Amino acid sequence: MISIPIPIYWLIAFVALVGIEIATMALTTVWFAGGAIVAFLFSLFDTSIEVQLAAFVIVSFLLLFLTRPLAAKYVNSQTIKTNADGLVGSKARVTAQINNDLGIGSVVVAGQEWTARTKEPDDTYPVGTMVEIKEIQGVKLIVEKL
Repeated sequence: MISIPIPIYWLIAFVALVGIEIATMALTTVWFAGGAIVAFLFSLFDTSIEVQLAAFVIVSFLLLFLTRPLAAKYVNSQTIKTNADGLVGSKARVTAQINNDLGIGSVVVAGQEWTARTKEPDDTYPVGTMVEIKEIQGVKLIVEKL
């Protein structure tokens, strides 16, 4: 039986993780590829498999938690909001009184009528009030008075 040296397994893991990252471009496995390279380097110095696994886990999670927010900011900076996400930050006019307690309210934005709720639970907005869209929850716009 042929025995494959442990460093080869780390290289295989690295190539597989990088391949998945290239295929998805979702910033999901690149951090673990970094951990695999560090574990590979440890394996070259004949450290125990436990040390290699610990290095893999520690480096992977350090990379994930310390660099992912920064990388995600720059990778996704050119993303253009489309569809409903593009409404966040827009102004709208209340067409039916918004009252969270009664579960009623609607606004018109970009020529379309949407169900709306106030950001603050006790607020109510009468018809004609201009509001800003703060977020979208399901099919409801969460709004705040301008």
